[in-house]
Amino acid sequence: MAIMMANREAFGRTLVELGKRNQNVVVFDADVCTSTRTCLFRDAFPERFFQMGVAEQNMISAAAGMSTVSGLIPWVSTFAVFASKRALDQVSISVAYPRRNVKINGSYGGIPTGKAGATHQAVQDIAIMRAMPNMTVIVPIDGVEVERAVYAATEYLGPVYLRTTRHETPVVLNPETYRFQWGKAVMLREGKDVTLIGTGVKSVLALDAARILEKKGIDARVLHIHTIKPIDREAIIKAAEETCGIVTMENHSVIGGLGGAVSEVLTDERPVILKRIGIPDTFGESGDDDQIFRKIGLSVDNVVKTVKILLD
Repeated sequence: MAIMMANREAFGRTLVELGKRNQNVVVFDADVCTSTRTCLFRDAFPERFFQMGVAEQNMISAAAGMSTVSGLIPWVSTFAVFASKRALDQVSISVAYPRRNVKINGSYGGIPTGKAGATHQAVQDIAIMRAMPNMTVIVPIDGVEVERAVYAATEYLGPVYLRTTRHETPVVLNPETYRFQWGKAVMLREGKDVTLIGTGVKSVLALDAARILEKKGIDARVLHIHTIKPIDREAIIKAAEETCGIVTMENHSVIGGLGGAVSEVLTDERPVILKRIGIPDTFGESGDDDQIFRKIGLSVDNVVKTVKILLD
């Protein structure tokens, strides 16, 4: 049985370990620290934890200002829907435009929000953040990658948007051997017939679908793209050249996220049949996470069906 871990838990634990190693790391929270797990950093380093209340715009501005002082590295944490929309002007003008060294954790990404519904489901945040100049966008697959991405983002000089999720997911990557590389896709499975490209937790869906397809005689390559910006153009082009088509899947709108980014690369470099699976052009809804995913087509059955249509 696979080990299960929530991205948010890995994020909170990693911040504590990071705080022990780097005295310049400070953390800002918008009254959601028990949800995003920055409460762990608060308990370990209360003097470096800033509780800003439900005031995301002020939090981003304060973090931007603090990033200019004595090499401090602010990590800002709130729900992805608020980081990408409520505080968008501050992220754009106070962080991205001057390239402030601020790291933003957009927690509760996509559908899984504990039945909180459309107001708390970030379905457009990747599109918003990757369209912003100077912003780097990372969407990890599991707790192992969250840990490595947090360290990499902290070492990187410039703004970073890290998208994490609430629910527990399988740990896919080997903590003993995995090394995070900026802008480099992770080959999770070799294959020659079709390429399944996932990001975040939906790269696990790609792996599950590949196993079913194998039983049907279809050899599917699985690529996990953790860095939506900068994206691994070389891996996408190679997949287009070596397989018969590409299917993307993501816990995000089909407009402007992973599917949109892959489509842009293919249009520029190597046109091939592309099918995008994600959240349709609609707001989210309250309900059981798995039921909603099945309803909108983010299921193994729909991925298998889509691949068969693509190859026919």
